[in-house]
Amino acid sequence: MPNYEVTIPKLGESVIEATLTKWLKNDGDTVQVDEPLVEIATDKVDSEIVSPVAGTLKKKVFGEGSVVAVGAVFAILDTLAAPENESQAPAPELPAELPAPEPIETPEVPSIFQQSGPQATEKARFYSPLVRSIAHQEGISFKELDAIPGTGKDDRVTKQDILNYLQGRKPGSKPPERETAFTHETIEAPALPVLPGENQIIEMDRIRQIIANHMVKSVQTSPHVTSFMEVDMTRIVQWREKNKDDFFKREHEKLTFTPIVIEAIAKSVRDYPMVNVSVEGTKILLHKRVNIGMAVALPNFNLIVPVIHNAHEKSLLGIIKAVNNLSERARISKLLPDEISGGTISLTNLGSFGTIMGTPIINQPQAAIVAMGTIRKMPVVIEGPEGDSIAIRSMMVLSVTYDHRVVDGALGGQFLSRIVHYLNTFNINQPI
Repeated sequence: MPNYEVTIPKLGESVIEATLTKWLKNDGDTVQVDEPLVEIATDKVDSEIVSPVAGTLKKKVFGEGSVVAVGAVFAILDTLAAPENESQAPAPELPAELPAPEPIETPEVPSIFQQSGPQATEKARFYSPLVRSIAHQEGISFKELDAIPGTGKDDRVTKQDILNYLQGRKPGSKPPERETAFTHETIEAPALPVLPGENQIIEMDRIRQIIANHMVKSVQTSPHVTSFMEVDMTRIVQWREKNKDDFFKREHEKLTFTPIVIEAIAKSVRDYPMVNVSVEGTKILLHKRVNIGMAVALPNFNLIVPVIHNAHEKSLLGIIKAVNNLSERARISKLLPDEISGGTISLTNLGSFGTIMGTPIINQPQAAIVAMGTIRKMPVVIEGPEGDSIAIRSMMVLSVTYDHRVVDGALGGQFLSRIVHYLNTFNINQPI
C-alpha cells in the first residue's frame, strides 16, 4: 500500500520545533481524516496534530518527549484503499530502495502527572493542567481522580467533570495523606529531595527558559519607560454590578473589567496610531490592525499571551466573548498557533493578584504594553462648582510601558491619558 509522510505543520511565528508529548495512536491503529495523531507542545502553545489522510499508522518516527523540527516527518501512514476524497491530499510514495526513517531513540520521560506511594500505576491517565490544578487545590488524590468518569475525548476528565464531582463530594472527605503528589514540574526536571537546612535546585522547564530569554532580550533591545495615571472606575464598577448576573444567565459567561480596558486601548490606538508599531532596524513598521495581546497566567505558573485580532473592529460584546474564550482555552492548552501570534500591543492585568501597579516588560517586537492594577476603594478629592469634597471612589492605577526608541514621553503620556479618558467617560447606560 502507498505510504504517506505526516510532517510537523507550521505552528506560528518564530516557532521552529515542537515536543511530542503524547501519542494518541499506536502502530497498526486505523486513522481517519482529521483525527488527532499526537499531542505536541511548543514554547507558545500546546496542540494536537491531526491526520490529513485516512489510513493505518505504520511507523512512529519519533517517541514521546522528542523535540522535532517544523516540517520534519514524525509519522508514516499506510493509506486506505477507500473511495477517493477530493479534499484529501495525494499520498506520495517512498522510493522502494529507501527504507523508512528509523525512529530516534529517546530516553524514557516521566509523566508530568506524578504519584508517590506503592499504589502508583505504570501508565497515568491523561489530565489537563487545569484539571490537575483543581485536583491539587481540592486535595483530590490520584486514586480518587482516576475514578471520576470523564466526558471528554477518550474519556478524559474535563473541568466540568471535576467541578460536578466536587459538588457531590462528601463534606470533609479527604484522601489518605501523601497518597498523591501533584506537581507542576516539567518532564525535564527530575524531583529532588528537600532536606532541612539545604537549598533545592530546580531546573527551568523549556517554556520558562524561553520566557526568560525573551524577557532578557526585550530589556537589552529597547529602553523601557513607564508612565502611570489613576483611573476612577466607579461608574464601570457600578455598571458591571448592575449587568453581570443577567449577562451570565444569558451568555453563561462572566463579565469582567479586562474587556472594557481592551476596548479603551483599541480606541486610543486609533487616536494615537504611532504606539501601534514595531522596529525593524532603522525602520518603523506602522501596523494598521490593532491586535491586542492579553497575558494569561497558566496553572503551572508559566505565562502565555493569546491575541485578540482586529480588536478595533469588535464591539464590547465581541471583545468580552473573545477574552473569555481565549482565557479558558489558554488554561487548558487548547489555543491554536494563530491565536498567540501577530500581536501589535499588549495588556497585562496585574490586579488579578491584588497588585496595585507594575512596570511590565515589553513583548517584543511590540512597542508598548499596558498594565491595569487592582481596583480599590479610596478616599478621593472631588472638585465641584461649590468647592472640593472627599468621597469614596473605586480607583485603579493604569500604566503604559513603551519603547523609548520610537515612543517619547509626550506620545506615551497622551496615549495613556486617552485610555483613562475613555474609561472615565464609559457609557453606563449602554446595553450588552
